[in-house]
Amino acid sequence: MYSFGKDDWRTFERGIEKEWLVTNGIGGYASSTIIGANTRKYHGLLVAAHNPPGWRVVQLVKLDERLASGGRTYNLAANCSGYGVSDSGYIHLQQVKIGHVPAFTYSFADITLKKTIFMLHGRNTTVILYRISNGVEPATLYLTPLVNCRGYHFITSEGQVDFEQNSITGGVSISSREDVPPLSLTCSAGHYITNGKWFKGMAYAIEKERGENCFEDHYIPGYFQVALKAGESKTVTVFASTEASEGGNGEALLEEEIGRLQGLEKNAGYQDALACRLVRAAEAFIVRRRSTGAKTVIAGYPWFTDWGRDTMIALPGLTLVTRRFKEAQEILLTFARLGKKGLLPNCFQDGAQKAIYNTVDASLWYFHAAYKYLVYTGDLDFIREQVYPVLKDIISWYMDGTDYNIGMDKDGLLNSGAPGVQLTWMDAKIDDWVVTPRNGKAVEINALWYNALCVQKNLARIYGDKQLFDQALLNLVKRSFISSFWSESECYLADVISLEGKDWQVRPNQLLAFSLPFTMLNDEQGRGVVRKVWQELYATYGVRSLSPEDSAYKGVYIGDRVQRDGAYHQGTAWSWLMGPFVTAYRRAHNYSANSREQARRFISPFHDHLRSHGIGYISEIFDGNEPVIPRGCFAQAWGVAEILRSYVEDVLEIQPSVEEKIKSLFKEE
Repeated sequence: MYSFGKDDWRTFERGIEKEWLVTNGIGGYASSTIIGANTRKYHGLLVAAHNPPGWRVVQLVKLDERLASGGRTYNLAANCSGYGVSDSGYIHLQQVKIGHVPAFTYSFADITLKKTIFMLHGRNTTVILYRISNGVEPATLYLTPLVNCRGYHFITSEGQVDFEQNSITGGVSISSREDVPPLSLTCSAGHYITNGKWFKGMAYAIEKERGENCFEDHYIPGYFQVALKAGESKTVTVFASTEASEGGNGEALLEEEIGRLQGLEKNAGYQDALACRLVRAAEAFIVRRRSTGAKTVIAGYPWFTDWGRDTMIALPGLTLVTRRFKEAQEILLTFARLGKKGLLPNCFQDGAQKAIYNTVDASLWYFHAAYKYLVYTGDLDFIREQVYPVLKDIISWYMDGTDYNIGMDKDGLLNSGAPGVQLTWMDAKIDDWVVTPRNGKAVEINALWYNALCVQKNLARIYGDKQLFDQALLNLVKRSFISSFWSESECYLADVISLEGKDWQVRPNQLLAFSLPFTMLNDEQGRGVVRKVWQELYATYGVRSLSPEDSAYKGVYIGDRVQRDGAYHQGTAWSWLMGPFVTAYRRAHNYSANSREQARRFISPFHDHLRSHGIGYISEIFDGNEPVIPRGCFAQAWGVAEILRSYVEDVLEIQPSVEEKIKSLFKEE
């Protein structure tokens, strides 16, 4: 439970620093700031996913509250327009508690109003539950919806969308676009009064910071009016939905949703507070994809959909550490079925059925995810029947060569790169400009390649496959890697080897050469890598993408798209890299007691971070410069996953019961 009080919204600016999020398991979500003021075009009480997990449409933007009593009207809304703060109802906000769902308590005169927001799992439905304790005077509660109907990446102005409203039982149905289901708004008490106005020029502070269009108009179809008797305690439930005939007992539905979330925590089995909080956070990212009928992973909220690389990196933390093994199977199967010429999908265009394959490492991370699945489940049969053929196919294509010039060179190392295409995780691209192309032999790609070859070789031996890869290939890859990438004098690894030479920029990618299960480095080399990263790249909540000593370093992620993407992998610190960093650190120091305590110190700041930006979640990125301000997505899958995984495995030292058995079967000769 995260609890906040008036000091957290002493000013409007302080109040909009923290954001909350609830999700529905199919890509839809509800989100805003803790004071209820929307600061992003992505904020909304119902952002519905109409082709799960994509085609997200902002339909219910806000639900503003006013209460009239004793000749006075108390405005509880918080809004900012082009003229400044237009509604400052946050002054009546007494407390915010965010546990399994967010709850907001307002206190004014002798009246208390508590608002709880949650979504129905698997449905594009948001429930707003009000519990009002009225004072000695009769009162009237007014609930005013602000609605829209546009893709969540866009902005609407009055006149661009025509809205039509029709009465339904308990409220109103609002439609606009033929390709988007209408929004139904129903209230369990009172009655609906048609209005038909517009809120002009809502101002989004975060969009302004991002150099985007930051003003938007929203339609106000009318309002709900609820009468309250003197001294009455009343529960009022508002349903916002694109589903047919949505309704029910709000209290019972809330209890059901909290019970579902508590069941996931209980299933994971951790007593540690941080582990439990991260298990709870993991749930937001595991969603169902309609096109495959199986689970996938949302890379981050509020704007990402499912990405292959992010999914494979996040899979161990989101599904294995949390003991959600069935979901892990579904995700592995989903991406296995979408393989093409040895490549796994990089991403799906929002709402589209067709995948995009411009990634060299998603397929290699698939090997890591499959190995970790075995470590946690011991399910050799599933891997043999469903996954092993895919792994063989990937190895074959990568050896012989596939799209984007991905293929094994004569030295055994993996080469990749095509003009104008970004293939590694450092994938920022602005029009035709690939900011960090990294064409050639990238260090983490070859670390993943060696790891994949080791996994494949051992599985072939375990399954009695006659196509066992020769140990000589592994030896060649190892020799070539060390001779090409390792600097004996500086004790760290080059980032990329290309025809132009060796790129010695200090980047975090080298961490993977010592954090993956199978490594080509000895302990001394591993300590050198960890030392270099700690000294130049460590930034409390993440690992910088480039050393501040580098002339190309950009330490603040702010501004328009060109400025932001130009800094994305040129100094910005990434939360997900803390996982490999902590794992590599423990390994480099032989898992000593002292290294465990230092690993705990690395993770400890995240207790604080969970109370900021996206409450209960871990942010995508941070400024490389102090004070490492959180930026980007306020809830990122691989950030949550890798902090959880490294905390459980490397700090709490909780290992799966079958780990030793599986590790004994896998040998690095």
